[in-house]
Amino acid sequence: MSLQALPLPSQQANRDLFFKLAFAFGVVIAGLEIGYLVKSPLPFDAAGYVIGRDFVNAWLGGKVALSGDPSPYFEYTAYQRLLAEHFGPNYPIHIWSYPPHLLLLTWPLGLMPYMTAYIVYCVLGLILYVAVASDGSRKPEHLVLLVIAPAVTVNIWCGQNGFLIAVLLIGALTQMDRRPVLAGILFGLLSIKPQLGLLIPLMLLLTGRWRVIGSAAVTIAVLVATTAIAFGAEVWTTYVRDALPIQRIHTFSGVQNFMLHMPTPFMNAKIAGLPMAACIAVQAVISAATLAAVIWTFWRRRDPTLSMALFVTAIFTVTPYAFNYDMVVFGWVIVKLMDRADNEPLDYALMLAVWATPALTVVLGMTGFLPISSLALIVFGARLWWRMAHKPGFGKERFDEAA
Repeated sequence: MSLQALPLPSQQANRDLFFKLAFAFGVVIAGLEIGYLVKSPLPFDAAGYVIGRDFVNAWLGGKVALSGDPSPYFEYTAYQRLLAEHFGPNYPIHIWSYPPHLLLLTWPLGLMPYMTAYIVYCVLGLILYVAVASDGSRKPEHLVLLVIAPAVTVNIWCGQNGFLIAVLLIGALTQMDRRPVLAGILFGLLSIKPQLGLLIPLMLLLTGRWRVIGSAAVTIAVLVATTAIAFGAEVWTTYVRDALPIQRIHTFSGVQNFMLHMPTPFMNAKIAGLPMAACIAVQAVISAATLAAVIWTFWRRRDPTLSMALFVTAIFTVTPYAFNYDMVVFGWVIVKLMDRADNEPLDYALMLAVWATPALTVVLGMTGFLPISSLALIVFGARLWWRMAHKPGFGKERFDEAA
């Protein structure tokens, strides 16, 4: 390492302060979650959800997949009856919103009792996430932040698939050049949450990663065909006919619990009470700016760490449909950025804001007059773009077509 790359004492102090604040905030959020559970009438929480909340979808999905024909439960009322059958009458509403090929991954969960499956799901997911996100690093501070991230606590609390999404996305982004076929497979598997993959084809095309594109396309085709063979071709038509309309209703009708977990400009505008046209306009402006930033970033070679950080951020700002528990992947972004010698106090402040966003999304949304959870991501992305635009030595070369 050159002397120029070594952090100055003031930079090291900023980095240490960031770590302490990030760690403290993570501990507080984890403590609040533990306290909430201690006060809950287990195995249900105070709101009437079984512990793990959305994990009921993964678990029930596994059980209906084992039945051989999950398609009837894509229909709203049939799914509510299934929930009531397993968790009691008047159980809070859930919807099935995932493409059918997720069932190829979750069916083993249906072989276990609910709480056993939930614990296995969380523990195994956390281990895989830390292993992939650390990418061989054994720095204690990195490992601690990956585990204690507020997004991790939120994901466990919600019983969601943030660990799986992070593993697939980080694995794909880090393997694009080393193992392009593997990267394509991981991108293909990420199609279980297609709204988070809108920018992936664009980035791959701009960087000329044709083997990754081919591998991803084949993977998606195999997943679709395998799902049709396993459960019948009607599983796809039923999903489109019954599940997607309900998902659209929940997205646009303003279901409060749904919106409070979504740090997107569209949802922030809805919580603020803006008309639908204004909400769409706000999201359209941010989405267009995001698209332009991604094209600029990958049109030429930029700083690799900053460009990947911007790309992950763009995934969340380009879409109106993203959740706070999906932000587990930002643990990887933060630990990749925190040791850079060119970080300024503003960079650490923005990293801390993004770090806190998964937990603060609900709090800010509940205030009604302060639904600004998407602001941290927008400003963070803009700052990453500014840093790349002012970084010498990058932006002069195109990507190799053989990459």
